[in-house]
Amino acid sequence: MHHLTAKQLKQQLEQADDLPVLLDVREPWEFEICSINNSILIPMGQISSQIDKLKPDTEYVVICHHGIRSRSVCLFLERHGFSNVTNLTGGVESWARDVDLNMATY
Repeated sequence: MHHLTAKQLKQQLEQADDLPVLLDVREPWEFEICSINNSILIPMGQISSQIDKLKPDTEYVVICHHGIRSRSVCLFLERHGFSNVTNLTGGVESWARDVDLNMATY
């Protein structure tokens, strides 16, 4: 598993030709408060039942509130053959603090 800070992810999103899938694993109520643009929501509790919607060879950056749930999901995905998963260290909280100062927090 790879790890990125919010600032590193911002830089990657600005420079990459082939963007990773931003996979947000928080609950819907959390996602409604704030989310990183273009992220998709699959709550952590639904990952195992929706894993068939994900492609093992796709690059994923997994996002949660602080980086704990997303790390667990990254480990789960790796155990199921996903080879290119990255945890957003600090989650959306660090994104709001270090990248998007106008993002709502909770």
